[in-house]
Amino acid sequence: MKYGLSNLSIVPMRSEATDLSEMVNQILFGEQYKIIESRKKFSKIRLSHDKYEGWICNKQLLEIEKEDYDTLLSSEKNYTTDVLDIIKSDSFQTIVMGSVLPKIQDSIFRFNNTDYTFEGLTTNVKQEKGMLIENAMMYLNSPYLWGGRTPFGIDCSGLSQMVYRLNGIDIPRDADEQAEVGTTLSFVEESEPGDLAFFDNAEGNIVHVGIILENNHIIHASGKVRIDRIDQQGIFNTDKGSHTHKLRLIKSII
Repeated sequence: MKYGLSNLSIVPMRSEATDLSEMVNQILFGEQYKIIESRKKFSKIRLSHDKYEGWICNKQLLEIEKEDYDTLLSSEKNYTTDVLDIIKSDSFQTIVMGSVLPKIQDSIFRFNNTDYTFEGLTTNVKQEKGMLIENAMMYLNSPYLWGGRTPFGIDCSGLSQMVYRLNGIDIPRDADEQAEVGTTLSFVEESEPGDLAFFDNAEGNIVHVGIILENNHIIHASGKVRIDRIDQQGIFNTDKGSHTHKLRLIKSII
């Protein structure tokens, strides 16, 4: 088994081993992975935090020793909380909100035998449930991007995963897997701000997720990260004046 680490801000993860394949996910700075298959131009990886699998270009792959992988995996993790930040080694590099940094001492952290300087804000503890809403609002109006996990492009389950990460909680990547976590609630009226609502298609498959807000509203990624109303039927799009997503269930995660 080989191991890797992202030292780039955002790396696309694809469904197949080609640049023409769809992007199904993004790897952020500091995220670790196992390399489970290697080819000439692409490698298939499995992310350590959610076990998500996909292909990345070998030009964007950084291989590390197992000892370093295990050390980083067990060390304290800090998640950046500003939309965009800068780290400095021998040059400047931008990183996005939710990037992973190891333990920082005196604004310095060490990453793959390189010393970096970082003077921004991070979080490394579980926050109050109400902070989920503050975190979600940081992504408001971000454009929808299939496979995206950043304020510059994000999908519905990427939004819920990243918002919960900033609250110190790891949840799966995709909506159908997220729906397996937590406690099921029967009615919208039972939910609290920060709970997750899931929506299905005509075949009964869960295809969408959003974060419950106060007063029967929901924040979700559909075209952009937007706020709409929610009722027992589903999401009511205030621009279209109609329901756009059919409610399947609501989950309380914390």
